Amino acid sequence: MEYVRLGASGIKVSRICLGMMSYGSPEHRPWHLDIDDARPIVRRAAEAGVTFFDTADMYSLGRSEEITGELLRELFPSRDDYVLATKVYNPMGEGPNDRGLSRKHIMAGIDASLRRLGTDHVDLYQIHRFDHETPIEETMEALHDVVRAGKARYIGASSMYAWQFAKAQHTAEAHGWTRFAAMQNHYNLLYREEEREMNPLCLDQGVGVIPWSPLARGLLAGTRDRDRTGPTVRAGSDPLVEKWYADAEFSIVDAARAIAEERGVSPAQVALAWLLSRSAVTAPIVGATKIGHLEDAVAAVGLTLEEKDVSRLEAPYRPRPIMGHS
Repeated sequence: MEYVRLGASGIKVSRICLGMMSYGSPEHRPWHLDIDDARPIVRRAAEAGVTFFDTADMYSLGRSEEITGELLRELFPSRDDYVLATKVYNPMGEGPNDRGLSRKHIMAGIDASLRRLGTDHVDLYQIHRFDHETPIEETMEALHDVVRAGKARYIGASSMYAWQFAKAQHTAEAHGWTRFAAMQNHYNLLYREEEREMNPLCLDQGVGVIPWSPLARGLLAGTRDRDRTGPTVRAGSDPLVEKWYADAEFSIVDAARAIAEERGVSPAQVALAWLLSRSAVTAPIVGATKIGHLEDAVAAVGLTLEEKDVSRLEAPYRPRPIMGHS
């Protein structure tokens, strides 16, 4: 495993981040794993040197945070041995203040997350989306106060337009508040619109990019056919595949498969190796419901693609509508 700084910050993270969204209650999503099924995967991640783990309050309505906290306490001798990230924004109740990025919800959200995680702080506290209803000044000051209170070491953001992110950063800088250290955005071989503005902005400003859905919800793993279906439980119960990738260039998937066969590796390794080679990317957030998924991600860290392979992967791409901001 390799370890790098998160953007220009001082904290170092593993080049693979294990996404914990897949662990929760099967009643919430049929492909979610309960704690006993998640344990061997997270244990293997720890053994492989993964130290970066990402969850969110809304994943399985808090159950993912509970599982994450319990497993990390089991598997690591010290709280300082891993980097823990979670997120706030999405609804966690029926009340009008149980969502969004108001000061009220952020302060309630961080305390609830810490209780579920069983820790006194998270290393990275992220806003899950942009809140159009709350003044950005209110949000950034509240996040700054979370850091000042010692409940988070750094703050981050997730999918939004580059102008929104720049506005938030400027607001924080103008008031002497904490700036975002990370951007968790939608970025993979089938969706590269972030290369136009967000990734260059992050690279220029020293913000670490930690992409979500690096395998395009399994399409780039080569486990789904051109009709976006496949043999896995998630393939048959994930409507976002059709929503986001119905018009994607499947020839990119074909190229990943061909290169994988030539190199004697999996298509997932090829797709992740491409992402890891992007200059703005710190660590892709990889979901794993099988040990093999985790093994592919770790192996990708050591896979270097040739220039001609990169060209084959990138050539078929066509501009896409903006997706994942809501």
